[in-house]
Amino acid sequence: MQPGNRLSGGRAVVAARQDDTAPDTREIRRLATAAGFEVVDAVTQRRREDRTYNLGRGKAETLAERVEETDADAVVFDGELTPGQHGDLRGLLPVGTRVIDRYRLVLEIFAAGAGDERAKKQVQLATLEYEFPRLRQETEVQSMSSRTEKGSAVFDVDDRIDQLRADLASLSADAAERRAERREQGFDLVAVAGHTNAGKSTLLHRLADDLSLSELEATHADEAVAANTEDRLFETLETTTRRATVDDRRLLVTDTVGLIDDLPHDLVESFSATLGEIADSDAVLAVVDAASEADQFRRRTETTLDVLAGEADRVVPVLNKADCVADETLAARAETVRRLAPDAAHPVAISALHGDGVDALRAALSAALPTETAEFRLPNTGETQGLLSWLHDRGTAAVEYEGDSVVVTFSARPSVVREARRRAESVAA
Repeated sequence: MQPGNRLSGGRAVVAARQDDTAPDTREIRRLATAAGFEVVDAVTQRRREDRTYNLGRGKAETLAERVEETDADAVVFDGELTPGQHGDLRGLLPVGTRVIDRYRLVLEIFAAGAGDERAKKQVQLATLEYEFPRLRQETEVQSMSSRTEKGSAVFDVDDRIDQLRADLASLSADAAERRAERREQGFDLVAVAGHTNAGKSTLLHRLADDLSLSELEATHADEAVAANTEDRLFETLETTTRRATVDDRRLLVTDTVGLIDDLPHDLVESFSATLGEIADSDAVLAVVDAASEADQFRRRTETTLDVLAGEADRVVPVLNKADCVADETLAARAETVRRLAPDAAHPVAISALHGDGVDALRAALSAALPTETAEFRLPNTGETQGLLSWLHDRGTAAVEYEGDSVVVTFSARPSVVREARRRAESVAA
């Protein structure tokens, strides 16, 4: 496969290995199907990793036989193969058989949904960084010793990686500048993150000021369809942002990433431009599906919190679909979250679809937002009335009139309060 080329589907044999348990191939089958493959067989093994093939030698030979018997075009491996394992496994399989591990498969699924320039460049970079060591493994040692041979595929890929990094750095700077401008306009930035199909988009529409019941139900229906067909890593990198209001504070709420289990750390880092929406947010709503099975709930909560670690300072865990579970189950889910995220806010149970618990979530979100309070005593003038209008647009303002004076208690994000102090001093002068 040439670096950066898209997979083209075909017939595939799934392979999976686990150290201590029998592998479950349901998810990797769904991912392979989502990437356009017809899964015709599966080979699994329970044993420690083999340095040569990942599978043991005998099981790897069985895999080669199954590929030949089923006339498969590819092997889809449920896990990450090292460059050496990738090359050795290809050498054992029938000539022309593609070897695609979970990491590469996830990249392909995302590539199908990448629309805007930033999204396309991010997936191109992640794909090239994945393929580069494998390409280098296949390149003769002597061709790697100097750069005199122009047109070398290895050096071409290296150059493309450098260029994509530079392009994304520029795009990320532009996005950060836009976020700074929104803060200057008085908006708090809130990110919604979580596992795919946890109900993030439904929650975004529930919180939005321009809530439409029909639109919310349509969004929920789309998520339900996705839940029944496939799991995706980043369903889209074209983030969706809606305006919302919480305790008179204006928010911009952004639906960010949909995650899957066993997320490779370096793959997350490849999408730093998108995760910048999380790192630069004032608070993050970490949405988890309370109705999922206990083991799945724990794994997916760990995945979500692992991605947020180091990216978000203020996290509000959200137990969505609480209307679908018994009270004792919900209490157990909340305890799991508290154990996994002791520094996060107390978990809030909601139903994003029906609206149950959303008021409590708004209160928890308001408490999590960075807030500062200041008090001003101003003359009762037209200029003061103009300032009051500005304050009401950017935070919570309690106003009392005392004769010719106006006493204002104002709460908002710290940067807005600093600007309010500057304006109040000007009015008072």
